[in-house]
Amino acid sequence: MRKGTKRKTTQKEEDKPAESKPVEPSRSKRTKVSKPESEPQYFEDKRNLEDLWKAAFPVGTEWDQLDTVYQFNWNFSNLEDAFEEGGKLYGEKVYLFGCTEPQLVPFKGENKVICIPVVVAVASPFPPSDKIGINSVQREAEEIVPMKQMKMDWVPYIPLDQRGSQVDKLKSQIFILSCTQRRAGLKHLKIDRVKKFEYCLPYFYHPFKEDEVEQSTEVPIIFPIDPKPVFCEFDWELDELEEFTDKLIEEEELPESQKDSFKDFVKEKVREAKKANRLAREARKKAIEEMSKETKEAFEKMKFYKFYPVQTPDTPDISNVKAPFINRYYGKAHEVL
Repeated sequence: MRKGTKRKTTQKEEDKPAESKPVEPSRSKRTKVSKPESEPQYFEDKRNLEDLWKAAFPVGTEWDQLDTVYQFNWNFSNLEDAFEEGGKLYGEKVYLFGCTEPQLVPFKGENKVICIPVVVAVASPFPPSDKIGINSVQREAEEIVPMKQMKMDWVPYIPLDQRGSQVDKLKSQIFILSCTQRRAGLKHLKIDRVKKFEYCLPYFYHPFKEDEVEQSTEVPIIFPIDPKPVFCEFDWELDELEEFTDKLIEEEELPESQKDSFKDFVKEKVREAKKANRLAREARKKAIEEMSKETKEAFEKMKFYKFYPVQTPDTPDISNVKAPFINRYYGKAHEVL
């Protein structure tokens, strides 16, 4: 047979079964289980003023209550929207401070006392005040002190999209009342100093409106005797001192032996209150006389807006507890939102 030619096969050879090659034992292969493709996660973009309400210090809130203020995911989109075009605060210079209002409100089928955060916005070309009022039932006298004495001040709020910029190069239109006192440092302070923060109220004095203190004829009385002081209020126009004192003795609030001392104490407090009212009237009159035309116009146009959180499914229903009253210095808001 020539090389390269094919050999013919006979029928017998074709019918003959082909010799099978020995099969090597196959190695077992691991089956790869493909992981299900996870759906892409979408993160909601942060809003430009999202943390504005948290940046405003909640003045007068007890230190141990601060955490409860942030236990809910409160929504202040109404405050953010106010700065958008067409909003109440659009294009305005605004000063913001926070506060809290403990209220009994329904949540998940039961009524609970909740510390509701509130933000007050003052639309004004200049800071409404550089002072803080310190007052409480327990304190004998009200104090009006510089904000910085309580480590507070108006500072520019930087929106999220501008936080990479230098503060001094920004023309900020939003200022927040900030406090640099840290909770960790409270343990190094005296109790009275710690309590002062809890009795703070943002102070405001409107020279064209007679102050509530000037109009009041009531004097808070804390008469210091043992075993417990006498707490009461005396109105020098409506109350007669002798009769007022006898009633306290009758109700066993005041010992008979302290009657004359108590009356002298009340008379002194009334003299102090009347003097304070007179000085306040004189100060207001002088302030108006020395005020520029521009400042007068600014005071007349100044507006207060009080913002409550927007209702959401995961926050308590506060719709029935909204009120225009801010505090004894600011009075009522022009608008509640």
